[in-house]
Amino acid sequence: MKVTLIHPPVYINKNGLTALRPSLPLGLAYIAAVLRNDKHEIHVIDALGAAPEQMVPDGDIWRLGLTPEEIIARIPQDTQAIGVTSMWSYSWPIVRELLQKLRAAFPDVPLVCGGEHFTAVPELSMEQAPIDYLVLGEGEETAVALFRALELGLDHTVIPGIAFRKADGALQKNPRRDRIKNVDEIPWPAWEFFDVEAYSSNRLVSGIYYGKTVPILATRGCPYQCTYCSSPNMWTTRWYARSPKDVLDEIEHYVKTYGASNFPFQDLTAILKREWVVEFCQEVERRNLRITWQLPAGTRSEIIDEEVASLLVRSGCRSLNFAPESGSERTRKHMKKMLTDEKLFRAVRASVKAGLNVGAFFVLAYPTDEVEDMKATVKLAARLGKEGIADVSAGFFFPLPNTEITRQLEKEGKVVYDDAFLKLPIYVHNTFLSEDRKYNEHFTAKELTKWKYRVVRAFYTRSLLLRPWRLVRILWNTLRGKETSKMESFAQETLRKLRLRKRPGARREVAAPPPAGVSSAAK
Repeated sequence: MKVTLIHPPVYINKNGLTALRPSLPLGLAYIAAVLRNDKHEIHVIDALGAAPEQMVPDGDIWRLGLTPEEIIARIPQDTQAIGVTSMWSYSWPIVRELLQKLRAAFPDVPLVCGGEHFTAVPELSMEQAPIDYLVLGEGEETAVALFRALELGLDHTVIPGIAFRKADGALQKNPRRDRIKNVDEIPWPAWEFFDVEAYSSNRLVSGIYYGKTVPILATRGCPYQCTYCSSPNMWTTRWYARSPKDVLDEIEHYVKTYGASNFPFQDLTAILKREWVVEFCQEVERRNLRITWQLPAGTRSEIIDEEVASLLVRSGCRSLNFAPESGSERTRKHMKKMLTDEKLFRAVRASVKAGLNVGAFFVLAYPTDEVEDMKATVKLAARLGKEGIADVSAGFFFPLPNTEITRQLEKEGKVVYDDAFLKLPIYVHNTFLSEDRKYNEHFTAKELTKWKYRVVRAFYTRSLLLRPWRLVRILWNTLRGKETSKMESFAQETLRKLRLRKRPGARREVAAPPPAGVSSAAK
């Protein structure tokens, strides 16, 4: 079967104070791999990889990548099925527009969608866009079954893990498929369908850019149940790890095939079992691999001591982040964040002593936060700066679709699933918080903005006053285009945005008409 897979364009916030960048689409690359292995003819259109410097204004934000019209022009006319991914719900307005134009251009070709957005809000997605099938949750086995059924005309209605339109137009959502337990059997991502060089040369990578980059997924899922996280719905609370040997075989393949040297681990919870981490690090040394790897997502701290931190550095790990989220034990309890200051500081001290670049994530204005909670966060940020971690990220709370805290806010009448709500993550790192984007009733938006800068100031005054050479390094590396910390990544990303905004021809506004069934207020 001839299948076209599409990675849509994404939104970029030109005013966001963040080093976050889009990166190679791991989920779609895994789907491409399993469908290729099942003998389908695969054609991939990657809107970002094909146009990594094309930024088009869309109101107060920008679209990065190919336009919907450019994507459609690249689809083979004889394609028999089209698959579209969407990991983040904030991109839904772009994806919805693309799906409507795909249906107009290919009225008889099945449209199949998958990814975290569609798993979180299948009903909304099917209501607002002309989708035929959704793949829910972990997608590999379900995608193979669905595309094989489409090719052979088999009964798709019995396939677990899908949602689809019945003959009367009603939505049927089948029970979810069991998680894949032997994750070593999943084929490696099919990066041959993507422009790896385009992402790396434009620094569209997660984490810090240490050189030619390919992302890695060593584990799947997370056993924790944080109230703000989409993982329990997407992955359930089961955690499965690949063998260190399989992960390193994959890394060695990318070193030889692409000349890659930098490997950000995209895992939700990579560091969970001490024996796995130790075996992985020792195997890197045994193979004499000269690589850089990092843990840009919030890492668990429980197993990191001086021995583990030393092993991480010796094996090429250069950077990791912890995610205390709040300095308040009360707020963490509400979040179901299983973390204590004692474990956090033990891991921080060991990591800093070993020479790792360490960062911390904070979420401000969680719905239950009060003055004492915010003060505790300022205090924790100051302590972390004194201990020697290099970076802090303080963003405002936003509710992700179909998470525990969002369902609670929905019951309280505080969440409406319109476009403004879905696009909240785009604005989480804005210079100022606005009243319509906060979910905390104890403060005004202006007060919360002040608290954000208190957290940042508390951290960096300790960090830089005690280590003034860091400021010199940041300035010097920014001038050289080098990254060794998230602050330097932020500087490079800011310069990139400024350069792209000044490119001639990128001035037209995008104002897509609202689709049927979507009010102008949701536009």
